[in-house]
Order: sequence, then structure tokens, then C-alpha cells
Amino acid sequence: MRKNYFNRELSWIDFNKRVLNEGLRTDMPPLERLRFLSIVSSNFDEFFMVRIASLKAALRAERRDGDAPEMKVDVSGMTYDAILAACGEKTRSILKRLYDCLLNEIFPTLAARGLELLHPNNYSVDDTAFLETTFKRKIAPTLIPLRLKDRPLIGNKWLYAAFLLAPANKTEETAPCAPLDAPGDDASTDNPSPRISVIKIPPSFDRIVWLPADKTSLLEREDSDSPEKNEKKRFALLEDLILCFAHHLYPGFQIKGRMLFQINRDADFSVDEKRDDGFIEAMNEVLENRETSSPVRMVYTPGNETVKEKIAGFLGFEEQDIYEMPGPLQASDLLALAKMAEFDALKEKSWKIYQHPAFIAERQIAERQRESSPGAGCPVAIWDIIKAGDVLLHLPYQSFDPVVEFFQSAAHDPQVLAIKTTLYRTSGDSPVLRALEQAALNGKQVVAVVELKARFDEERNISWAQRLEKAGVIVVYGLANLKVHAKASIVMRKENGRIERYIHLSTGNYNDKTAKLYEDLSLFTINEEIAFDTSLLFNMLTGYSIIQRMRRLSIAPVDLKHRFLSLIERETSRSSEEYPGKIIAKMNALADSDIIQALYRASQAGVAVKLNVRSVCMLVPGVKGVSENISVISVIDHYLEHSRIFYFANGGAEEIFLSSADWMPRNLERRVELMFPILQEDVKEEVFSILETYFKDNTHARSLNQDGSWTQVSAGSGESFRAQTELLKKARRAANKPLVTRETFVVRRSPPPDM
Repeated sequence: MRKNYFNRELSWIDFNKRVLNEGLRTDMPPLERLRFLSIVSSNFDEFFMVRIASLKAALRAERRDGDAPEMKVDVSGMTYDAILAACGEKTRSILKRLYDCLLNEIFPTLAARGLELLHPNNYSVDDTAFLETTFKRKIAPTLIPLRLKDRPLIGNKWLYAAFLLAPANKTEETAPCAPLDAPGDDASTDNPSPRISVIKIPPSFDRIVWLPADKTSLLEREDSDSPEKNEKKRFALLEDLILCFAHHLYPGFQIKGRMLFQINRDADFSVDEKRDDGFIEAMNEVLENRETSSPVRMVYTPGNETVKEKIAGFLGFEEQDIYEMPGPLQASDLLALAKMAEFDALKEKSWKIYQHPAFIAERQIAERQRESSPGAGCPVAIWDIIKAGDVLLHLPYQSFDPVVEFFQSAAHDPQVLAIKTTLYRTSGDSPVLRALEQAALNGKQVVAVVELKARFDEERNISWAQRLEKAGVIVVYGLANLKVHAKASIVMRKENGRIERYIHLSTGNYNDKTAKLYEDLSLFTINEEIAFDTSLLFNMLTGYSIIQRMRRLSIAPVDLKHRFLSLIERETSRSSEEYPGKIIAKMNALADSDIIQALYRASQAGVAVKLNVRSVCMLVPGVKGVSENISVISVIDHYLEHSRIFYFANGGAEEIFLSSADWMPRNLERRVELMFPILQEDVKEEVFSILETYFKDNTHARSLNQDGSWTQVSAGSGESFRAQTELLKKARRAANKPLVTRETFVVRRSPPPDM
């Protein structure tokens, strides 16, 4: 380590170690534990496709240019070679723990509770007969065996089976299912050209193949928690059937070895934004190139050294690029089990999502008005709710419904003239998209700034961007060389001869699916200064506009980084022994060296800095004379923490901001990001309360040490405090006690009766 920075890649791996630690908790149901393990597995795919691919490319460029790679170091003082080696070592360690837990704890626990994954070596005679028939009738006709010598395309992230073949002697009989973990016959290594065949596991099939019901009693359980009492649910995996019964595909040959494998290819390349033949065409090329770009990593199941070496050699892998895993690969596909209601006993009970009290209260008024005046029809518009005061939504503790209603009301309200919004990631069948389509069909002017460059969501974004265009929405494909990551919307409504602008700003995406899984904050407001600035933002995004000074919002890459640095420096300059400064921040990642240096200076001036960083943190806390006043925690729990909150004491005139941006160079310098202030006092108190709640957590919070390790925060002799369940309780209390509304103020149409 150099200059008091942790390495970014190693910090990210440590984040996944914290996620894995949640999956290792034995106090959670097995399918909930499986969810955390699946997240880690999926995260590493993206990590190798982006971060490791980038490091490898940089290393190749140095060697090609004749530089000495051992002299090239990152900000932490590590060479690229050292980073790659350390990443490989840490990754292997984490994946070993993951599979130890999966195979030796989670699967046995599931089996004991009535949900059993069958390994081919344990198929009974009846199981084998059923599965072999299933394979021959339903699966085999769709499979395409390919010769490795014909150089087939091995696509990115697809699952493949590979086989070592040898001509069968007439006296040899093919076993119906040879043991899959047998070492195999490597005698073929004498053969310079062993016959290797690969089969892509068809993605059109479910990976889970259910077996006929087993009526035997459950292991040591009389009162079963299984989906159906005294009936064990058993399943096999599609790839195991292919490994086991592939001999039907190779008549005249014996299978001498077999394995499963998957590769990750380089996805760290961007679209050519100067193309003349259309941006969507260029984006489609990016998607196609991912299937043929440089291979970065191979994961495989043990089975046969000859097969492994030939596949690795064919793809150009070195030994450090290949990772042996006992399987199953792509464990995230097994999460389909958690979505089935019959297995509710094996997963954590769903957390209830509550309505925001402002919307409950207004609708209660409307309902009472309808009861007192039947047929009068007294709907309460969302515009009235927003006009009554700023509304803060805390997802997913509170429902995403008001955001959907915001767009749906705008689509159908005859007084609404125009809608403008930014779209980064959204679901495939989004109610927000449908509302925008309907608004355009209803003759309203609708503008959607669609970010097609949102990594790994490009194909989906292209699809619904074209759908919006067909409906008449004006679609703007972001800005050249900048991803539009800001989340903002305006609805312009004609009221009493003037235009009122209703604003929605958020730390998260307009995605109704992730709104149930990701923790985020968003704000509805009609504040004129914020509305003015938001209009300027859209003018910058959709047309030609010089950079104009904004009153309340800060925008990256224009002035957001400077604004953050100014706020930190202001806190530093105002701090004294009598009145020390205070900075409290919550974010997903902290990796910007300028921000880190500013925080170090603040610490040295006596400013108390409390940080809640979900994943990457390159700042080193607690170093005497440098960062002794800085503490860092990370909370990993049921929901994915995603909001960004920034608090500055400001000598007593406290300021709180929400943002779409993390403290990372890409967010502050290479993306369009947005930070907005919380101005209304009651909302400001609410956000500060949320922020403080995280720093009280002593069940799912971990504290960062000087050496880069993380220590579980303990309750000690005190009471346990879990931040996310406390926030859930807060949402429940708020929903059960709606806010005081305009019902308090009764407009009388006649004088009150004499008293």
C-alpha cells in the first residue's frame, strides 16, 4: 500500500467476501443463504469481464510498447502483475469457501428439509430410467455436438459440456451413466490429436429437471417443513443429464472423460460514438463483439485433465486464468427454487412493503368524501399531494407505486402537456414505459433520455427505446462519451393559466423490479429553484446549451466533483476544537483520490468523518496523523444498499444531499450525474434519521481496519440493532399513522352554527 490507498480491485473482492459471509450465516433459511452465494458467483463473472479484462489489456499494452510492466503501479503502489496475482489468490479462496458451504451445508440442509438435488452418482435404477428417457425424448434432439478441431465459437458466459472420445471396441458396452467424478482415462495423451467434442447447454431449457415424487419420510423429521408433508421433492440438473447420457450422441465412440466449463470474455470496450450509420447499429456490434472478444477466465468442473488442457489451450488460457469448481456452475440459476411458493418454508419470509403515509392520508380523505357524497367522484390527484409538501420515498420499505402513479397520471391527465425523463435501467415490462407510451399516444410531448450504454442492459434498453419511438416518444440516446446516470423527471401541467412543473429526482433507477430489492431514496417536489435547474438539465441533455449556473442542483461532469470538494473543504475550514466539523456519508463506492485526500485533510483538521461504503473503499481509516478521525462501516443485509446520502454539519446550518453518484472518478468525471439538496425541514430530519440508523447497526455492519480487513460490529453486552429491520419498522409505523393533511382545514360554505 502506498499513499494511504487500498487497491480498488482487492477492495471489491473484499466486498464480495462480506456478501459471502451473509450466505455463511447458519441462522438464515437455506434458500436465503443460496441467494447470497449466487450474488457472489454472478458478481465475479462481471468482475472478470470488466475489471480483470481491463487490467490484462493494460498489461498487454505495456508489454507491446516495450515498457517494463513491473515498474507500472496504481495509486495503491501495486504493479498490474501483483494486482492480478492477488486477485486470483483471493478469488480462489472465496470460491472455495462458497462451494464448501453450498455442497456441505446448503444442499444437505435442503435435502433434510425435503428438497434434494440428486448427483448422477446417486441415481437409483428408477431415477436413471426416468432421466434417460427424458434426455432421449426431450433434450437430445436439440443438442448440437461440435468437434473442437473445427474451432467452434465458445460464447461468453454460456455453459458447455466437453467430452474426450475414443473409438469403441466391439466387445465394449457403454455404461448407461459412468461415475462423473471418476478421473477418466488419460491414455489419449499419447494421441497428438485427441477427439474432443463440446455441446452448448441449451438455454431454452430449465436447468432444473424434476423427478417423480418420493413418498419416503424425511430425514429425522416427523412434522415436516417441506412443501408437501412426507413427500420429498427431488430434482436433477440439465447439465448432469447431458454429461451422463451423452453416449447416445456419439454412437461408435466411448466417452473417456468429460467436464463442464464456462468462459468470461472481455466486456470492457465501448461503442464507437462517431459512427455515421447509426448509434443503435453500433451498440448491436458491441453486443456481438462480446461473444468473440478476448477470453479472460475459464471455470470448469473436475473430470479429465486432457479435456481441461485441450479446452484451455484452444481458448488461449494460461494456468492462472482457469478456476476449478466442484459445481454446479452458474449457481444463480438455482434461485428459481426461491421463487416457487411451495418452498416458502425454506426461504426468509418476504418483507412487507408499505405505502407512504402522504398517499394513504389523501386517499382516506377521498374515500370519506365519496362515502359522504355518493357518486360525487372526488379523486385525489398526485399533484395535490406533491403540492402539499415535498414527499420522500424510501424504497423498498415504501412502495414504488407513487412513482408509477406519477407517470400514469401524467399520461391520462388532460392538463398535462409534457413529460421529460431519464431512463438508465428499467424492467422489460415496465409500467413506467407503458405510461410513457400511453402519454405519447394521448398527444402529449414525451421526451426520454435513454442510456443505451448501461453495461449488460444494452440489449433490453435498445428494445424498449425502439418501442417508445414507435409510440411517438422523442428518444434521445444520451450524450457522446458520457453515460447519463442521473435520475430525473419533469411533468409540466397547465394550472390556472400557468405551467406548474412537478419534479421527481432519485438515487435509483425507474425499475419496478429492483425497486423491491434495492434500497433507494427519491423526492417529489415543486420547489421552483429545483424545477428551474431540472429544466436546464434536460435542455443540456436534449439540445445545444451552454453550461449555465444552477441554483440548487449539481451536475457531473460539470461541477459535481468541485461541489463535493468545496463542501468538504468548507467543513475543514470551519472546524475547531470547540466546534468540530462533521461529515456523514453513505455511498456504494469510494475510489476518487481527490475526494480521499480532501477527507484526509478534513480528518487532520479535527472533522469527524463517518462513512458507510457498501463495496469498494480505497480510503484507509484510522491512520494516526492522516485519517484517525475517519471511520468506515459497510452494511450487507436483506436489501441491496443503493442510496447515496451526504451530510455536512456546516457550523450548525446543516445540509443534506442525495445523489445518483458515488465518489468514484467514473461518476464524477465521465458520467452525467445529479446531486440535489433536501430543503424541507421535516424531510431533512427524516433523511438524517435514516443515515444515522446505519451507524447503529451491530448485527450486519462491518468496520474497516487499517490493514484492509473488516471486523464484524458487535453489540457486546448491549442490545442487538439491525438497521434494515429498524427502517422496516419505521415504514410500518408511518403507514399506520398517516400524516396530518389538509383535512384539518375545513372550508365552510356557510357561517358556523351559533354556539
